Amino acid sequence: MSTNSNQTHGGVDAPVRLSALIGVLGVVYGDIGTSPLYALQSCLAYFTGTGLRYEDIFGVLSLISWALIITVTLKYVTFIMRADNNGEGGTLSLMALASRVARSDKTRGVITIIGVVGAGLFFGDGVITPAISILSAVEGITVVSPEMGHLVLPISLVVIGILFMVQRHGTATVGRAFGPIMVLWFLTLGGLGLVQIVHHPFVLKAINPYYGADFLFRHKSLAFVTLGAVVLAVTGAEALYADMSHFGRKPIRRSWLFFVLPCLLLNYYGQGALVIADPSTADNPFYKLAPHVLRVPMIILATMATVIASQAVITGAFSVARMCVQLGLLPRMEVRHTSSMEQGQIYVPQINTILAIGVVLLVLSFGSSNALASAYGIAVTGTFLCDNTLAAFVYRRQFGWTRLAVIALFGAIGITDFAFFSANSVKIFEGGWVPLAIGLTIIIIMTTWKRGRSLIMARWVQDSLPLASFLARLPQSRIVRVPGTAVFLTGNLDFVPNALLHNLKHNKVLHEQVFFVTVRSLDVPHTDPSERVRAEEASPGIFKITLFYGFMESPNIPQALENLSAQGIDFKPMQASYFLGRETIVPASVPKLRFIRRWLFLFMARNAIPATEFFRIPSDRVVELGVRIAV
Repeated sequence: MSTNSNQTHGGVDAPVRLSALIGVLGVVYGDIGTSPLYALQSCLAYFTGTGLRYEDIFGVLSLISWALIITVTLKYVTFIMRADNNGEGGTLSLMALASRVARSDKTRGVITIIGVVGAGLFFGDGVITPAISILSAVEGITVVSPEMGHLVLPISLVVIGILFMVQRHGTATVGRAFGPIMVLWFLTLGGLGLVQIVHHPFVLKAINPYYGADFLFRHKSLAFVTLGAVVLAVTGAEALYADMSHFGRKPIRRSWLFFVLPCLLLNYYGQGALVIADPSTADNPFYKLAPHVLRVPMIILATMATVIASQAVITGAFSVARMCVQLGLLPRMEVRHTSSMEQGQIYVPQINTILAIGVVLLVLSFGSSNALASAYGIAVTGTFLCDNTLAAFVYRRQFGWTRLAVIALFGAIGITDFAFFSANSVKIFEGGWVPLAIGLTIIIIMTTWKRGRSLIMARWVQDSLPLASFLARLPQSRIVRVPGTAVFLTGNLDFVPNALLHNLKHNKVLHEQVFFVTVRSLDVPHTDPSERVRAEEASPGIFKITLFYGFMESPNIPQALENLSAQGIDFKPMQASYFLGRETIVPASVPKLRFIRRWLFLFMARNAIPATEFFRIPSDRVVELGVRIAV
């Protein structure tokens, strides 16, 4: 896959096909497209006790409109999407891009922390999105028949169970249906809203930002709390950037500006017009926007749309998990490729299980979409802040913007993000603690794993024999060279792998062909296959091999080594034996990790999948030699 985003992902001169525009709707806009189910309803819930005035509805509609314009259109669609990492988007891609242009290790460390925080909050979002989306869709049955309210939880749990069970089969087949369903969904949103707007056209005056400002000044503290619900209208904005690699900038931008945004605004304004005409509809304006005869079909369509929205978040979590593994932030996990055509379609069983358990617990604990709304905002707004900070750094360092220009643009946007985050932070005890707890747990896991691996590498280097010394003594030694090819995996090509020393100690032989192989993860999403392998002959018959992979790629060592023949090296894959050191990690007499973190690291190390499986090495050609390492 090319790393040139203009070539691969629809650059400036590439035509935008209708299939790409429809595909964007199915993958990118599922989350933000289902926000009308609960966003306005959650905002108006603060005013049902005091009575609704049309000025309040105008104010909320104005805030929602300008949140969509500033956060989505201006921030993500116009500016942040320009800061792509060879066509890839998302917080971790932005972190890698910012780290590349950082001028000091201290700055690079701060950037890594911001990226890790953003990734942790993303996983929190990945748990909450399926729960609130599916609950809000199924709750529509109470509008049709209030006495069926007791069925909301069971039906939601069944839908969630099916959703996570089908993940192992991949999204290739189902994905083809996502786009057309979302086209129908957005057309329905726009159509239902337009009917009400035609009857009450004066509601369009709410686009004037005056009403939003007036709302904030009149209600003060209550308006501030309402901002926490307004942000529900822009949840999923980060998906525009995170999913950029699938389609490119142009299809995403055009779909948003000319279809998605107009349909969303029409629906919100239609809901507002309905509530102004009949305040009793404020408890569920979305479903009451539809005629009675269409409410059951709307429930079915909304459930399908929320499943699609959840699917996009779940597959995004799989991709982020793989990135974290490649960047050394998480232990090795099983990654199953569910498509022979699309490398990005993967299934990570461990992440799927964790997400499923988390979603079920949230649904059972909170019980309704309104209750979950308080938990939703912090994860999203925290990600907004991380993306904004990293993007400001990239624009300053890579794009060469002046400090004044960066502060003027990203400072102003950051004030909006911070206002949303602050408004949600007051809901910590109402459920906002959930994404914070999930994010903090993920951050602790990532930092513990990174610290533990660095300690192991430092200890390994301390106890290892320099390769140069070993090769210098090799001609004078009496080591017998036997026919065959031996491949030794190592984390540092400057030192002799422990597996080789153990093999010499026990078997007293060295193969005629020896390959020391190390895998390097780059801060780019994909590497050019022609530049995958770097080979150097360190001594007759002994080679140092470096394999390069992007953070969106899954290593396949045997396949990569087959490319050695193109460099004039005689490598016979079927005759190669792979020697690995199986690490047994034990506590050191003077531990460098505190008790809890040491226990957590040892637990992750024991449960990481074997290197043979992760690097796709055939198990029948592997020789493992035990190595004890104390940390």
